[in-house]
Amino acid sequence: MAGWGRVAGRRRAGGTRLGRRVGMVVTAVVMMSAMVPGLSSAAGTASAPEVIENIAYAPANPPDSKGHLLDLHLPQGQRAIPRPTLIVTGGSAWMREDGKDYAADLAPFFTDAGYVVAGVSIRSSGVAQFPAQVHDIKAAVRWLRAHAREYGIDPDRIAVMGTSSGGWTAAMAGVTSNVPELEGNIGVTGVSSAVQAVVDLYGPTDFLQMDEHMIDCTAFNERMGLRDCHNDPASPESRLVGCSIQQCPDAVRAANPITYVDDETPPMLIAHGQNDLLVPHHQSELLFHALRSACRDAVFYSVPGIGHDSGIVAPDTPVADTSWTHHCRSGKLAGPLGERPTLRNIDAFLRVALAAGEVRGGGA
Repeated sequence: MAGWGRVAGRRRAGGTRLGRRVGMVVTAVVMMSAMVPGLSSAAGTASAPEVIENIAYAPANPPDSKGHLLDLHLPQGQRAIPRPTLIVTGGSAWMREDGKDYAADLAPFFTDAGYVVAGVSIRSSGVAQFPAQVHDIKAAVRWLRAHAREYGIDPDRIAVMGTSSGGWTAAMAGVTSNVPELEGNIGVTGVSSAVQAVVDLYGPTDFLQMDEHMIDCTAFNERMGLRDCHNDPASPESRLVGCSIQQCPDAVRAANPITYVDDETPPMLIAHGQNDLLVPHHQSELLFHALRSACRDAVFYSVPGIGHDSGIVAPDTPVADTSWTHHCRSGKLAGPLGERPTLRNIDAFLRVALAAGEVRGGGA
């Protein structure tokens, strides 16, 4: 299980296709990019960010947990202008508390483009079960907003990005801003935990539909030491919710991001490899369709030839089958963003999404 969601530059083996191919970033997106204050026009040659490590955004709970730490990556000498912030958390099947480490790989690109990057860890399922992980990411958002002036953060422009179980975390942060029962009371309170954009890289979205769409449950069982794929009582999802997912559908529904998609959900960019052997590609299809049904902005990169691999954002990743739905009310985010889910195209998405975003809900 330790290998699930790790940062890696290699492809992992493991197809369905959805949508249509799109080409270059359209003129409308480029024009909108220039309207976002505090961002450079493009991420060019990355310069080393200022890094502040192991900030406690909430007291450790339990005392030996490292799940309430974050690292800040700041553009060098640029705290005077409020910057958009990208929260980054890596996946581990909810088994580790090192999600903040994933940010180190991405931070030079995004700080060079003018973002503050916050690598955030959340607690593992071994020390705290759901909804603790949602409470954690919300606490991190609240902490960043409360310390916005100190670190040059624009509190109205916060996005969250994650891989695998970190993608689940990012999606949950995005879809639950108006769900008081998932707010929690750890760390800073009385500040909004809403985010204005989400980047979900191959995260699970509906646990009970996973096994039906697995490419090879036998290979998954062998790799993960299980007998019954994701439905196994020892599966990552079962450990997260504290019971076999087949035996506690109400708890599972509460942990599924697609449960909460509504007309308050912020824009989302989703990317998933069609050869994913761990989290079925269909999981991202479900989220995309839920967003489209709710008339929310969403772009979905369905990438052929890619498995469960953070290298999905590499410049040479295969051309994706991409679907896009525009904002049903204003149309501000309509248009394709590019043919691959590269960091540059994620940047283009965030520029437009954050330019159109506003703090919504989130409460204490």
